[in-house]
Amino acid sequence: MDTNNKESQFHDFLPLMADKLGGDGLIDEMCKGFQLLMDQDKGVITFDSLKKNSSFLGLQDLSDTDLFSMLKEGDFDGDGALSQMEFCVLMFRLSPDLMDQSEFLLEQALEQEFDNFQY
Repeated sequence: MDTNNKESQFHDFLPLMADKLGGDGLIDEMCKGFQLLMDQDKGVITFDSLKKNSSFLGLQDLSDTDLFSMLKEGDFDGDGALSQMEFCVLMFRLSPDLMDQSEFLLEQALEQEFDNFQY
């Protein structure tokens, strides 16, 4: 966590955004968030660009350790930065409510398909 012994507070607004905007709208907003955080010259989110621009998304209280952890968590290709796809995947993974909601909707769709198949 934070070296100042402050606990970071995270409010998960993705489920609310998904309800209000729908799937396409949510993805569009996530892409806008990526654009705010990315290094304009490199086209990816680096530690420096995340630290510099995090206040735009209300993340200014995150410590350097938290920011490095966020980058490491989402950096699937190991290049030390987040591509737009890595960023979007990370946002979904960090939203347990949205993941639960997605699983529930998938189960409902599968049950409906199964019920329709039986008739």
